[in-house]
Amino acid sequence: MKLTVFMMASVLGLLILGCQKDSLAPVNDTAFEAMTLSAARYSVEADSTTKMKCKGRLMELAEAAIPAAVTAHISANYDGATLKFAATDESGNVVIGLTLADGTPKGLLFDSAGNFKEELKHYKQHAKLTEVAVVDLPASITDYVAATYAGAEIKHAGTNEAGEYFVMLVSDSKPVVLLFNADGTFNKALDKPMHHGKKFGPGRK
Repeated sequence: MKLTVFMMASVLGLLILGCQKDSLAPVNDTAFEAMTLSAARYSVEADSTTKMKCKGRLMELAEAAIPAAVTAHISANYDGATLKFAATDESGNVVIGLTLADGTPKGLLFDSAGNFKEELKHYKQHAKLTEVAVVDLPASITDYVAATYAGAEIKHAGTNEAGEYFVMLVSDSKPVVLLFNADGTFNKALDKPMHHGKKFGPGRK
């Protein structure tokens, strides 16, 4: 009898532990993905090419709304690339943020007809993140988070080639991505883009 009770308790314990792992994993995955996607969006919007060639505010595009000509060009020239961000401006120009098969960020600009125009000049500099341990963040960043988001937990942090910091935290059970300047001063909270993950290449749809 004691053996049976012990076995049942052990199985129950394993089930509870498994449920806890399942419930925690999506939070971590969401935190990391939100940070990288927010970095992609920021990189597109901040690029000098986008600012000079695009008109008005960028409006995010769903994967299904990306023009066929744009998809065809990317599939033919960037096999294995993953979509991170897509948007259109008031004139119909399309801006795309990708991660290439080798992990390199790449930003592309297309006209309203879907014709390729040029690469974004500084997309890689802003979009490529190197992970930073929370304990290694500047005190000004952790102090800002503690003062502004009481009780929030920093899940992930990264820095780009420009030295800017991206900090992903969970506040009131919601993911928040913050951008800090290279000197650790607060810049702004970043909008959360759509979840993209489409892969491009011959034969892919």
